[in-house]
Amino acid sequence: MIDAPYALIGAGPMGLATAKTLIQQGVRFEGFELHSDVGGLWDIDGPRSTMYETAHLISSRTTTQFTDFPMKDVRADYPSHRELKRYFHTFADHFDIRRHYRFGAEVIGAEPLGETGDGWRLRWRDADGEHEGVYAGILIANGTLSEPNMPTFPGTFGGALIHSSAYRSPTQFAGKRVLVIGAGNSGCDIAVDAVHHGISCDLSMRRGYHFVPKYIFGKPADTLGGKLRPPMAIKRRIDGMILRWFVGDPQRLGFPAPDHALYESHPIVNSLVIFHAGHGDLTVRPDIARMEGHTVHFTDGTAAEYDLIVAATGYLLHYPFIDPALLNWRGSAPHLFLNCMHPVRDDLFVMGMVEASGLGWQGRHEQAEMVARYLRGLKDGTAAAKALKAEKAAGFERITGGMKYIDLPRMAYYVEKHAYRSAVTGRIAALTKDGA
Repeated sequence: MIDAPYALIGAGPMGLATAKTLIQQGVRFEGFELHSDVGGLWDIDGPRSTMYETAHLISSRTTTQFTDFPMKDVRADYPSHRELKRYFHTFADHFDIRRHYRFGAEVIGAEPLGETGDGWRLRWRDADGEHEGVYAGILIANGTLSEPNMPTFPGTFGGALIHSSAYRSPTQFAGKRVLVIGAGNSGCDIAVDAVHHGISCDLSMRRGYHFVPKYIFGKPADTLGGKLRPPMAIKRRIDGMILRWFVGDPQRLGFPAPDHALYESHPIVNSLVIFHAGHGDLTVRPDIARMEGHTVHFTDGTAAEYDLIVAATGYLLHYPFIDPALLNWRGSAPHLFLNCMHPVRDDLFVMGMVEASGLGWQGRHEQAEMVARYLRGLKDGTAAAKALKAEKAAGFERITGGMKYIDLPRMAYYVEKHAYRSAVTGRIAALTKDGA
């Protein structure tokens, strides 16, 4: 292994968790962040932030925060992006992370100089021009929600058609008839904004989803149940009954029925979109058949006119600075051990490419700690690190806990929370016991 620091790309939540754990394990690194400060997409002023003014967490503060750094000064159950930006700034201050970063530095290339141990050449661009350096390895933590997945439609639309990544403020809806395409969590949030600030709003849905209210019995929905972990079949039955009590039957209001079981896709944590559909403020439409001027024709034969269309159609994983072949892609995502470790290379990691209902930042922090301890273990030559190296090279599958997730790009790196955290914390325990 060459005597050089690792390169850590990104200073959002995952980059911060990785930086913190690398510092704690004594692993040298140098961070690169395109923006002028930490926070990633939660800083709405960041050059690649996809945040919008009314955005809040869809999971509660207590289930999302880092365990060893709670949001002590935040009272809201579901904090806004402004509060979260402050949280990450305070996190960086507390763990003295900023001094390890180059800010305003955009990574534009990363190439291995040979096999693991031979180093990587990294190229970046900042206000002073282009630069390059040699690093022991690469840890990619540039996030999963920055590259818009923009669909195409038959015909031509005569109004404005934007991706939700270009949406910032409800004032964009003033005086407009709005169509939102896609009923994910962002799509439903944006549709509610359009109801309040536009002339009208329709919501086009290709498929149905399960809706979860943010509050059940007066408490954040994801805080109920405690440490109880019934079998999935029983959990679905219990949770399904609770959802019927608090949400009712969305199909009665025109929402399509889900084509998957509860938890086989990320549920929609939004009560207001159902509220507005029930009040006639929001019309649910099927998929788009074609566009013609300001008229949009739907697959059920209906049509309506709009001035603005917002495609809330999600994001694609995007690592433009590295050869995709190096990331062991399978389908819509890299195929990596525990969603982060390359099967062969020990100097290339993709941090935070993991999603699960209720995983929170703590689940991602555990991933970072595992990788940091692994790097320390490799340096020290511990038996636990050698065993982990052999395990990931022997072949593996994504940890789904037996769940059959729907076949969508955003679900390609989805895991079952309990099985995943158990696997990661088990490796942390082995690495810790062996002195890493």
